[in-house]
Amino acid sequence: MLLITVFLSFAALVSSGHSPHSAYIEELVRNNAFGVRISDNVMEDACLDLADLVRKYNYPFEEHSVTTEDGYILGLHRIPHGRDSHNVAGDKPVVFLMHGLMTSSSDHVIMGPGNGLAYILAEEGYDVWMGNARGNYFSRNHRTLNPDDQRSGFWHFSWDEIGNRDLPAMIDYALQHTGKSALHYIGFSQGTTSFFVMASLRPEYNQKIISMHALAPVAYMEYSRNPLFNFLAPYAYDLEALARLIGLGEVFPNSEIFTIIGKNFCNDEAITQPICSSIVFFIAGFNENQHNATMLPVILGHTPAGAAIRQFAHYGQSITNKDFRRYDHGLLENMLIYGSIIPPRYDLSQITAPVFLHYSDSDPLADTADVDRLYRGLGRPMGKFRVPQATFSHVDFLWGIDAKTLVYDRVIRYMQIMEILN
Repeated sequence: MLLITVFLSFAALVSSGHSPHSAYIEELVRNNAFGVRISDNVMEDACLDLADLVRKYNYPFEEHSVTTEDGYILGLHRIPHGRDSHNVAGDKPVVFLMHGLMTSSSDHVIMGPGNGLAYILAEEGYDVWMGNARGNYFSRNHRTLNPDDQRSGFWHFSWDEIGNRDLPAMIDYALQHTGKSALHYIGFSQGTTSFFVMASLRPEYNQKIISMHALAPVAYMEYSRNPLFNFLAPYAYDLEALARLIGLGEVFPNSEIFTIIGKNFCNDEAITQPICSSIVFFIAGFNENQHNATMLPVILGHTPAGAAIRQFAHYGQSITNKDFRRYDHGLLENMLIYGSIIPPRYDLSQITAPVFLHYSDSDPLADTADVDRLYRGLGRPMGKFRVPQATFSHVDFLWGIDAKTLVYDRVIRYMQIMEILN
């Protein structure tokens, strides 16, 4: 397995030691400073399923099911109100959260009350809905296709289908269930890519968005500095074709092995914990300043959550062709699907929802030059908002120690402004 291979390769490069923030985290948990409760039992939180994890901290949690027009059955999660504030069910503005590549709705809660974005939004008075893309742990189901049969066709999708089919189905369900006509959208990484797909291919959905907040926005990837993606990018099409030939469509499915690795090799007492941290830095950019290594067992207890190889291949194509286009199936299939030998570009000018881009200087997957290009192409950009910390990196938008003060507080402020203007 790739993750284990990377894990072992770093073993010879990294010295032992504890998380540089472990004492700080322990102090917060002991004193419940500023109302923050990161986790009262890291090992327990690593093993709980998502519903039990949320309910453990006395938040309401609902599980819903949505079926797309092409038969994928998606898990949709909801925290309808807060615990300490705005803690009565009622008419509240709706916000929809969408996760990144290989992850799930757990992204928004695993850092715990006071830190997880879903909890923060619930305390601010929002009705929080969390989507799950086809193929991940909560959306690994279909009306007729078997996800365990790698040749069944279940895994023949990229983030094109996630944006074109999954997001519309989940957004429509949340709006119908709440009786609202529009909602706020917050996406992280692939959650931003899939939104740009939806809003360009199905522009009628722009009217259903009060505000869209793109955390670490990924569309163009010409200047990507991620070593893994850049290494694989030239072989993206061949790798996906080879995988299909041998009957492999899924990568990094949710597995107990990641929980075992997290609990035994990534905890604060493990001499191998720095290896775990180095893997995170290798994939998502180095920033020890925001890295909470103490929570690695919880993260690995819920992540990765599974993805299709074609999702990676599509990003690889974006790096290689230096553009933001639909998936390249090859000349013949392109003609059959698109009516042209080259996949069409996503027309960003069709995106008329108010879009706020939240980016950072040190993000290897959302380079500032690519963010600038994205901003110039949008139909209604509301602004680019740089995180005021030079080392802030990709995954820090989710799991950074200071994500609330550096990112989320500003997002909420603009959401509130847009509600007044709407």
